Amino acid sequence: MTDTVEIPRMGERFAEALAYATRLHARQTRKAKETPYIAHLLGVASFAIEGGADEDEAIAALLHDAVEDQGGEPTRVEIERRFGARVSALVVALSDSQVDTTSGEQKEPWRLRKERYIAHLREADASVRLLAACDKLHNLREVVEDYRLLGDALWERFSAGPRDQLWFYREVVEVLAGNARGVIFDRLRGALLEFERALGEGPAGP
Repeated sequence: MTDTVEIPRMGERFAEALAYATRLHARQTRKAKETPYIAHLLGVASFAIEGGADEDEAIAALLHDAVEDQGGEPTRVEIERRFGARVSALVVALSDSQVDTTSGEQKEPWRLRKERYIAHLREADASVRLLAACDKLHNLREVVEDYRLLGDALWERFSAGPRDQLWFYREVVEVLAGNARGVIFDRLRGALLEFERALGEGPAGP
């Protein structure tokens, strides 16, 4: 008799979260681009589901930037009301800043925020590590693609230049080594290698 594997189902809660994320980020685009922000959220959620995410984790993937970018604490409260305490906690854990960017309050310096984020990842549970890996995988692939198209002009979009970006992604991969679930970490490590090659910091391609 063949063993059956239960496949995580994405049901009505996931559909509601997708609609909510679409409305919440409707006016937001990727950095200095015209790409609707929902493309990033869908990409992260897709990676998460491929990596074995349950419905709560997949919903958190869709909403992982909601608190940080779209309303701060009131948005967190609304997420908890709609989707539960676990989703809310995952979204907060995936933020690298507690500042509500819609309030106009200045964020902390980029390096300090990233150092705190990395320290947080070291203590994070498996769900947070999976979703962090999915988020950084999607970001890193986009950075590599855009760098190949735009060259050094790309860094005008960011608060940190290529060497700082490389430091950050190397730290993330080191922290997540052996802890992200299978295929997602392998893809993240591969994306980092492509970034290193693009910057001339890694081994040449075949």
